[in-house]
Amino acid sequence: MYDARLRVRSLVAALILLALTSLTARAETGDGFLADLHNFRVSNYLALDAYYRFSATGDTDTLNEIVGSINEANTSMNDLAESTVGILSEEQVEGLNQAFDTFKNLMRDNINDVRNTGYPDLRLVSDMANQASALSEKATALYVIAQDSGETGDNPRVEAARSAAITMAQMMAKYSARTHSTVAQTFQGSSSDIPLDEQALEFDALLSEINKGSSEGQLNTALNDLSSKWQFIRGSYINYNDNNVSFVIDRYSKGILQGLSTAIELLQENA
Repeated sequence: MYDARLRVRSLVAALILLALTSLTARAETGDGFLADLHNFRVSNYLALDAYYRFSATGDTDTLNEIVGSINEANTSMNDLAESTVGILSEEQVEGLNQAFDTFKNLMRDNINDVRNTGYPDLRLVSDMANQASALSEKATALYVIAQDSGETGDNPRVEAARSAAITMAQMMAKYSARTHSTVAQTFQGSSSDIPLDEQALEFDALLSEINKGSSEGQLNTALNDLSSKWQFIRGSYINYNDNNVSFVIDRYSKGILQGLSTAIELLQENA
């Protein structure tokens, strides 16, 4: 039991540790910069999705998911800060980093609440959800600036796949919030928050955009696989039902995210 407590403490501590040395920057090109900014956005929503599940169970494996996603986002943030392409100003990158620090601190506090009391503090969870939305909006605005800089490529199918990944990650977090009744009302996102069923229709449209054009070999296989997974869970996102098996929805959604990541890589290779 003592070892288990130490393990949990070390995992939570990982959320607030700052890197003492910079990792090798991947964002050395405009396209690499966009990729890191995209991964940063997805990772933060995956952390939020995992938190909502953790808030209902206190499960250590789910805590591992939170930490893993935060670490992924932290790696992307480090790469953005170390980028030499000069697409964004130091002030813009630092503003994003500060918003991320606030989100990480709220995540840490919310995890500790669940560990210490067995249930979430709804006010703090709401603060974290709102900060996640503000962080995503800030990252999205910077992504648009980077796209307009002239330093990045223009591949409509890649951009559709990235938009689809963001939409899926948002839906996953929202679905998890609704599934766990104690936090169901806290995922407000923003005043313009889009309902799950409307986001599912947006995902339909994005998937159609991704499938436009030539798709052969591995790309065709990847697109067919993620389309099949989407058809299996699509109805659950459009018509939310408490009787749906949430872990199945989460598993298939993660499979779709992996499929989108594979499709992006293949589309870039074939460009």
